[in-house]
Amino acid sequence: MNDERPTSRISGFFKMSQEERYRALIDAQILTEEDVEYLRPSGEIGFDTANHMIENAIGVLELPLGLGLNFLIDGKDYVVPMAVEEPSVIAAVSHIAKLARPSGGFKTEYSGSRMIGQIQVVGASDWDATSAAILENKARLLAVANEFEPGMVARGGGAKDIRVRLIEEGKYQSMLIVHLVIDTCDAMGANMINTMAEGVAQEIEKLTDGRILLRILSNLCDERVAVARCRIPFSELGWRGFSGEDVAKGIELASQFAEVDPYRATTHNKGIMNGISSVCIASGNDWRAVESGAHAFAARSGQYSPLAVWWVEDGHLVGEIEVPLAVGTVGGPIRFHPTVQLVHRILRVESAGELARVMAAVGLAQNMAALKALATEGIQRGHMSLHARSVAATAGALEDEIDDVVKHLLKCQDIKVDRARRILFELRNSQL
Repeated sequence: MNDERPTSRISGFFKMSQEERYRALIDAQILTEEDVEYLRPSGEIGFDTANHMIENAIGVLELPLGLGLNFLIDGKDYVVPMAVEEPSVIAAVSHIAKLARPSGGFKTEYSGSRMIGQIQVVGASDWDATSAAILENKARLLAVANEFEPGMVARGGGAKDIRVRLIEEGKYQSMLIVHLVIDTCDAMGANMINTMAEGVAQEIEKLTDGRILLRILSNLCDERVAVARCRIPFSELGWRGFSGEDVAKGIELASQFAEVDPYRATTHNKGIMNGISSVCIASGNDWRAVESGAHAFAARSGQYSPLAVWWVEDGHLVGEIEVPLAVGTVGGPIRFHPTVQLVHRILRVESAGELARVMAAVGLAQNMAALKALATEGIQRGHMSLHARSVAATAGALEDEIDDVVKHLLKCQDIKVDRARRILFELRNSQL
């Protein structure tokens, strides 16, 4: 390839076949022949499947898929597939699930699968009259909305309520926001919500002298919340010279730090989402929507706060997480992605609510694992050990060489691929 930047203008790219796209990219000096051979999908997701899932597909990017083990949730065993590239995530949740298991594991709740479609009304001359007209016609508007998704209505879902919010904020133009509350059953429901919001918007506009602008779902699904709790006795918490009581009190103090400080709460919640997002990805759910909803939920009081909290009570460490989870077991990639379908067979969940409860338990376990490490030996030691294994593999170490490379990487505390390659060279030439 030359040093000049290639053009990003490739006319008709979206219409091209797989081979035509590859040829166009080679001709534009964006890819080489070797790049193309590397990109050709060779797994269960072929080019046609990828091209149906996204636009302008050229290949498939894979992630490691592993299993979170030892989970006992509401008296049932779960093997939890997790797709993630970060070392230690799966080991951490499996370790905490094992600790929680003897005392009953995780207990969970789910508030239901209601979500909100928002319809923005602007320019009306009388907001009180507009609000009253919409609420007076609630039954008819709900019926209109439900005409657009009769299948969901037949399953017990559909539009259930209409609410209005007048927003008048200083320099901003006044607006009325109509909330169309929809039960999406076992679907995440984004497309259905948008369809129903679009469908009912015309009828709402007829009730006002204003006009309708946005019609879109909200990813702050605060009526679709999963809760998970665990209660672990001090006797299960002893760790590398620390007593169980010391570990529990350290976790409690770490939790309090997050409860009063948004800088700490942000990293606290990132650790939670390490677990939840890994299950989201593996199960074919929209982890971006879940993460945005979780972080908005964490800030709903006006200060960003932890999604999970921990405290000491009667010789036990007690933890609780409350997190909105708009996830589904039908629709989207689940319909045609063979690995995602396999993940659901492994999970053996029967509803979106059950999947959300499992995710909440995973998030709570992930959080405790991080706090346990931070409150005792520090998170870096355990994390770097697993990171070193990934570095060794990237450097080309074979299965029977990885342990030796990791040992030397940790000894020199220079955990980088170049260092691993040098160590590997020396090992293979009997210089170490």
